[in-house]
Amino acid sequence: MKILFDHPNPFLLAHGGLQIQIEQTKNALTGIGVEVEHLRWWDDTQRADVIHYFGRPDAAYLRLAHRKNIRVVMSPLMGGLGARPAAARLAQKILKRLIESTVPATFMENFRWDSFRQADACVAVTDWEAGLMIEMFQAVRTKVFTVPNGVEEVFLQSRPAPRGPWLVCTASILEVKQVLKLAQAAVQAQTPLWVIGKPFSEADDYAQRFAGFARQHPQLIRYAGPVTGREELARIYREARGFVLLSQWETLSLAALEAAACQCPLLLGDLPWARGFFKDNATYCPTNNSVAATAAILKKFHEQAPQLPTPPRPQSWNDVALKLKRIYETVLTTAS
Repeated sequence: MKILFDHPNPFLLAHGGLQIQIEQTKNALTGIGVEVEHLRWWDDTQRADVIHYFGRPDAAYLRLAHRKNIRVVMSPLMGGLGARPAAARLAQKILKRLIESTVPATFMENFRWDSFRQADACVAVTDWEAGLMIEMFQAVRTKVFTVPNGVEEVFLQSRPAPRGPWLVCTASILEVKQVLKLAQAAVQAQTPLWVIGKPFSEADDYAQRFAGFARQHPQLIRYAGPVTGREELARIYREARGFVLLSQWETLSLAALEAAACQCPLLLGDLPWARGFFKDNATYCPTNNSVAATAAILKKFHEQAPQLPTPPRPQSWNDVALKLKRIYETVLTTAS
């Protein structure tokens, strides 16, 4: 069984959790004996039994793969859709049906909605997103699987350490991650916050405003860019008072899983992905709160963190690989 990994956007253009997910999944599959390569678009001699597409392929891609008897497993990002209010999702569903009934089929392919029905399997990282694939895009229920992201052993095997005063936020410096609002709330709450991450571009206006704000409040806001060493990051999580992530949308945050593996109390944006996965083992804050309201929740979380329940142990990437291997084997024994 040979698997090819494909993804539409080069890593050099956008770092982040999806890159880590793809790299760690590939390494773990190789570790259990599955032959995995990145798809080389220029190599017409490359062989494959299954293409695992991290995204949403178009109809032509699926047709061509099936003509060559190659199965396609897709893992689309559903975080933006999952964060929308129920009324917005209902409006989108109604609009989708209207378009499907009035627009020519060839034009419809641009939306890639039919990919959910035509793919041999759809893999979601949470049950919430699996349900969205079925509800919003009519994915075949028996072809939808939930495989949560994994965590590296360096986090799972990390040792307990005395916890300090700092709350930690690990995130790219982007507006969707709301790190500037979080920093402003931390200053209002007089709560020390350490932000770890980097912007997509140093010239980005939002990143510059955040960095400028951090420089104005060095006693409370700590920011020195990313931490590249995984052992060092695990130590930071072990010594942090708590982990905070108030993104406007996520799929299943790898940073939150890494912090959970280090038994770090969690304060997360009050969104379905977080509540569905962590349930009562995390504290939640509305993502549309004002700075003042966020500051009040942040202050209370900082005070209560030592007494809060620790989140459950996440699965390893090896666990992920074993589950994906079974999915690949299933699609290979099922008629396309």
